[in-house]
Amino acid sequence: MAQSSSAVLAKAGWGVDEVDHVVGHQANLHILHALARELGVGRERLVCHIDQVGNTSAASIPLALADAAAKGHFQLHDRLLLTAFGAGLAWASAAITWPEITLA
Repeated sequence: MAQSSSAVLAKAGWGVDEVDHVVGHQANLHILHALARELGVGRERLVCHIDQVGNTSAASIPLALADAAAKGHFQLHDRLLLTAFGAGLAWASAAITWPEITLA
C-alpha cells in the first residue's frame, strides 16, 4: 500500500506532508500503523475505526470515510489518501479532495 500510495501522490503532485488524512484498508491496526511508518505520516492523520467494526473487507474504506465524516473529521478541501489491498494481490490508491456534501 505504501508503494501504491507514493505513486498516486506523485501523480497528483502532492507531497505526503500535504495529505490531511490517510484512509487505508481496515484489515488490522498493525498494517495501518506500518503504512503510516513507511509513508512518514503521523498516526494522528490515520482514519482508523477497525476497533469498532472489525475487518469489513471491500467496504472498509467507504465505512471509515462515512464514520469519520459523520464525526466531523473532514473539512472542505481536505486532502485524503485512500489506499487498499485485497485478495488476488490487487491494490489501488486514490488522492482526493474532500467535497462539499449536502444531505437531503
